[in-house]
Amino acid sequence: MADPGFPGQHTTTTTVTSNTTVQTNIRYDPTYIRTLPGILKVAEIVLNLLGFICIEVSAFSYVSRGSFFIFVSMTAFWFTGFLLLFYLFHVIEKFYRIPWLKIEFGFDALWAALYLIAACLAATYGIEAFAVAAFFGFCAMVVYAGDAYLKFKAAMSGELAQGERVINKQTTTSPTHY
Repeated sequence: MADPGFPGQHTTTTTVTSNTTVQTNIRYDPTYIRTLPGILKVAEIVLNLLGFICIEVSAFSYVSRGSFFIFVSMTAFWFTGFLLLFYLFHVIEKFYRIPWLKIEFGFDALWAALYLIAACLAATYGIEAFAVAAFFGFCAMVVYAGDAYLKFKAAMSGELAQGERVINKQTTTSPTHY
């Protein structure tokens, strides 16, 4: 027989609440550059520019692998530059309903792969300027891959790209009465 003091059944109720706090005004915030995502964006911009300059000053910048490296570095330079400006002026926060983290994850992962290809092509060409560009390309690949990893973790945990979202979880267990 069952113990009369111990309930045979119980009810569990889980309540999850989310509170999103954003400021929708456009404002300049230089503190973003001191955060890890800000430092990564600045590093990406610098590496894009250095790789571009190395290929462009070469006498062989017109070859197809040089053109591909220039395409990869300049497209990444401009896209990352615009994202940095959006974060500095809180445009990302103003349009917080856009899945910025997923967009950035896709871009960062794609550009890590493109930089792997471009840097390998540059490294195998046998010209010093291309070898230096390949070094900067491999460095950019690592930075973009790291940024993609951070964006993936943030997106999977339900964070906002900018602003604040607090998720509270409360579980209540009560015995069932007969």
